[in-house]
Amino acid sequence: MNQGLLNSLTDSERLLVSESERDVLKGLDEDQLLDLHQRVRRMRTKYVKNYRRSASAAVTHAGGRGMSYPRNQRDRDKAELFESVLATVSREVAVAARRASMELRSERLDAARSAKSAAPSTRAADPAKPAAATRARATKTTGGLKKDASTQAMGARRQAKRDSR
Repeated sequence: MNQGLLNSLTDSERLLVSESERDVLKGLDEDQLLDLHQRVRRMRTKYVKNYRRSASAAVTHAGGRGMSYPRNQRDRDKAELFESVLATVSREVAVAARRASMELRSERLDAARSAKSAAPSTRAADPAKPAAATRARATKTTGGLKKDASTQAMGARRQAKRDSR
């Protein structure tokens, strides 16, 4: 990062940037990361808004966008700095969310496995009964019972007509 830019930051902005260092981010939980993400996003939005407003106002005074570009360098640099800080914090939020998701998934699977092993097995109760007979068979339908019945009846009539020849 540009040292001149870091020196131009206020104390609260400098603190916000220092909170986004990798060592500090590793010690935060998901809620703290989301809070930091929100604060950094607000700061980035502030400087983007300031830059756009002053740049659009400077166009009329300078005579064009190209002439007004160098006049607002500080806000543009701060917006870029907070954009990169926001990207870093966003990546860390994604890692924390993925970690929490995997923990919840493993807990849910463990609970399902323990419930499955605790439930009595139907096969152990009646070993003579085949496994396929206990499972309901899927019926092949094309859109409704009436339509299926009509198609079957039409086929039966067609076959009866052939048989009568």
